[in-house]
Amino acid sequence: MTVKIPRPTSPRITPLPPRGRDIEAKSEIDKLGSSGTDNTFDTLSRHPRLLSTWMPFSAWLAVESELPPRLRELSMMRTGWHCRSEYEFGQHAVLGRKVGVTDEEIARVKEGPDAVGWSEEEAALLRAADELHEDACISDETWAVLSKHFTERQLIEVPFLAGQYHLVAYILNSLGIEREPGLPGFDA
Repeated sequence: MTVKIPRPTSPRITPLPPRGRDIEAKSEIDKLGSSGTDNTFDTLSRHPRLLSTWMPFSAWLAVESELPPRLRELSMMRTGWHCRSEYEFGQHAVLGRKVGVTDEEIARVKEGPDAVGWSEEEAALLRAADELHEDACISDETWAVLSKHFTERQLIEVPFLAGQYHLVAYILNSLGIEREPGLPGFDA
């Protein structure tokens, strides 16, 4: 039986105001064009070496990887849903809309890969996120479907993406990073 741990109701580590960032953290955050009110980066700025090591990988996977942006966002939302991370789910709902994910699809992400309306490719990607979350491995059946739609490089990226966004959810949830005003959660 899995016990559901309550999420913090306030930040466990206070975000660092942008003016307090060291030059290394400021440089990494500026590369992404992040706003001055991003609670995630402002919190992680308290550990600039970790931030500067993690950011290039994170940014590349989220923005430049070979998986199509729309599919990346679906996978990130499904991972956020599984990890009970309202911040992650809401942030990627906002970003997903920018790359063509509809409001109906955002609602359907919560239902999972068996919901009516997904293409074979989309359902397989959501199922991969489910399997990785539940058992840390993509099944042969799901892999076979993914293999029909994705290149070898994209297939390698699928578990990296889910794993990276599990890490992000762990950080958001455990540090109590609050959503910025206006950022939706599961109500996205």
